[in-house]
Amino acid sequence: MAVSTKSKANSKKSVKKVMARIINGVKKYGEGETEVRALNGIDVEFHEGEFVAIMGPSGSGKSTLLHCAAGLDNLTEGEAEISGVKVSNIKDKRLTLLRRNKVGFIFQSYNLLPTLNAVENIELPMAISGKKTNKQWFDQIIDVLKIRDRLTHTPNELSGGQQQRVAVARALISKPDIIFADEPSGNLDSKSGNELLGFLRKAVTDYKQAIVMVTHDPRAASYADRVIFLDDGKIVDEMRSPTVEKVLDRIKKLGD
Repeated sequence: MAVSTKSKANSKKSVKKVMARIINGVKKYGEGETEVRALNGIDVEFHEGEFVAIMGPSGSGKSTLLHCAAGLDNLTEGEAEISGVKVSNIKDKRLTLLRRNKVGFIFQSYNLLPTLNAVENIELPMAISGKKTNKQWFDQIIDVLKIRDRLTHTPNELSGGQQQRVAVARALISKPDIIFADEPSGNLDSKSGNELLGFLRKAVTDYKQAIVMVTHDPRAASYADRVIFLDDGKIVDEMRSPTVEKVLDRIKKLGD
């Protein structure tokens, strides 16, 4: 699915609402001589209608940044906010409700429940929250993702690409403020990966979704509006309107 420069430009014409942010974020593991700073003074914002890719060498802090921004892990120092709510020290029950109502997740390993069919997996967030699925929105998602004929199938009856499309539909079904994706195309072949990334691009451009994606793949990063580069737990650069060639060139410089 081709992505035009115009499509990217249309998604960031005006100042967007902040959906998540980290302020002076530090994440430490260990103490004393064994202390490791996975994040070391991070300041970053993620906006409505924006697709952000996070890149960097192995161990640079990409997944830690994603997990702390999503409220899956706590910062050691600093603040993390989702939809204006500080998540650093709120009680577990309130944090669970915040993530359930405001956040969607897409993982490389799909994380589908094997005993549920596709439609049951997609509607799981709604069932857990006791809300009714919007049928029009459901139909729109599954038709764009082209999984209508697979809805009665369990995960073991679906290909990897189909499972990931179900996972994307599950992330979108509750219309969360922001979606965090950890290498969402990492286990997919080139065709399935391109189709998935094209849909994520469409979700941002057409539905004003906010998406934050960790990736090591310059091709995947080229679908984003903005690429954040990490090294040693710090943001060392940022790129707008990325291309595969520009991303590759910047990654090479990180290793210098």
